[in-house]
Amino acid sequence: MAADSTVKNATALQFIEEMTRNIDAVQQRVLAEILAQNSETEYLKGFDLGGATDREAFKSKIPMTTYEDIQPLIQRIANGDRSPILSARPISEFLTSSGTSAGERKLMPSIKEEWDRRQLLYSLLMPVMDQYVKGVDEGKALYFYFIKAETKTPSGLLARPVLTSYYKSHLFKNRPHDPFNVYTSPNEAILCEDNSQSMYAQMLCGLYDRLQVLRVGAVFASGLSRAIRFLQLNWKQLSHDIRTGSVSPKFTDPPLHECMARIMRPDPELADFITRECEKDTWKGIVTRIWPNVKYLDVIVTGAMAQYIPTLDYYSGGLPKACSMYASSECYFGLNLKPMCDPSEVSYTIMPNMGYFEFLPIGGGDLVDLAAVEVGEEYEIVVTTYSGLCRYLVGDILRVTGFHNSAPQFRFVRRKNVLLSVDSDKTDEAELQAAVEKASEILTKMSVVEYTSYAETKTVPGHYVIYWELMGGGAPQEGVMERCCLAMEEELNAVYRQGRAADGSIGALEIRLVRSGTFEELMDYALSKGASINQYKVPRCVNSAPIVELLDARVVSSHFSPEAPRWSPERRF
Repeated sequence: MAADSTVKNATALQFIEEMTRNIDAVQQRVLAEILAQNSETEYLKGFDLGGATDREAFKSKIPMTTYEDIQPLIQRIANGDRSPILSARPISEFLTSSGTSAGERKLMPSIKEEWDRRQLLYSLLMPVMDQYVKGVDEGKALYFYFIKAETKTPSGLLARPVLTSYYKSHLFKNRPHDPFNVYTSPNEAILCEDNSQSMYAQMLCGLYDRLQVLRVGAVFASGLSRAIRFLQLNWKQLSHDIRTGSVSPKFTDPPLHECMARIMRPDPELADFITRECEKDTWKGIVTRIWPNVKYLDVIVTGAMAQYIPTLDYYSGGLPKACSMYASSECYFGLNLKPMCDPSEVSYTIMPNMGYFEFLPIGGGDLVDLAAVEVGEEYEIVVTTYSGLCRYLVGDILRVTGFHNSAPQFRFVRRKNVLLSVDSDKTDEAELQAAVEKASEILTKMSVVEYTSYAETKTVPGHYVIYWELMGGGAPQEGVMERCCLAMEEELNAVYRQGRAADGSIGALEIRLVRSGTFEELMDYALSKGASINQYKVPRCVNSAPIVELLDARVVSSHFSPEAPRWSPERRF
């Protein structure tokens, strides 16, 4: 088995080297394949390509596009039009993007063949990791994986997040045994639609296998932080179940109940150990105290997830945090060839076989090819995929940090226009403005003078904090501000509302009322730091500690949403 793994890993690493040696040739081949495959689609025929598959014709005739541009075409596919609109291959499902359109998740077309490319990228992750961390094939991984709600379009096509699609696919459910990817969580736990049952089962299994666990992870840092918080809140019940070996009545999902009945066994010694550790005054280093053989955390801590790094450092005793790959609903992009680097140094090497990639300079200018980007420059990534997206603006801003062979390496900087995010939610300035305006309609005899916000992630789950300065007579009546909180949440997008109402990944929105004159003090502070009075405008989101401290020192009352906003998995088509 060890010899087989060595050969398999060497083959994977050799493939990476070959793909990154002459990326421009690979990119030209990929573009030609995509254009030839989709030459008879309604979309490409509309630009009079005439069957051309070369880069010059493509660039001169095909414009950049946004979701709003192609949404009518996607709607036709969703409604049942089976003609080749975007893709010559049948659309097998829609992958829902966490970026939103009119309050709903965007629908990204996908074809069955796309899973082969995604699976190829997955297969490269552990061979890369094996270069830096030896022995991960000798234990198990405690990964907290969950599926999210899915819906069907009017034509019957599924619409669901990309990872839900993967976990429900035969590639995952019927995956062959791989010593590098043995999970403590059984499939039945991951595939349970009730996230609370799923979390309870995955934590139980992780505790039973605690000495075999060599890495702990979740997709996002927020998810792992939430799992630790779950242990804080439920360790007594978990310990009781382990002590008695009894199957918790929480498991009402039949496949999960049956699965846990096979796993549960009385283990008083383990129960005593969990009790001793969790009863201690501090939870610092709890991850390595309970799972002493863990070598690293496997989580995304780039972009908005960087705000969780101090929390994970506290709970894990500073374990390395591996960000292994860069992917989205639109396309899988590449992988981190130095997965054990510091989070601030994470760069992803784009694999040129995954799609055709172009880059729009942030400072202005024409699109440039993958091979023509420059170190130090920032770009918005633009993709053309086998599934039918053409010169599509993804909305991710990347900075070029270097090269591996001829392949550029990129650091994820931010999502374009995203103001607030605590999990997979993304709220932009226009959405926040609309939510404030809607909520302020509830106020009588007063109005919102100014507001700003920040994502509070020291609490688990994280939540939005909105600072309001009011003008008018007296204080709001009892319950009014709580209604304002809920009104704001009702106005935010479907991804946010799902996180609040269904997934439990986002906490109740909080409005903190600040005393009169606070935002003038905020301006004075900005001017003292060199801001121009002529160009100063109130920031709609703040994240610097001194500014948050200034605002918090002037809070006169704090109010939370009293209930979750309305949300349904059924999409408005």
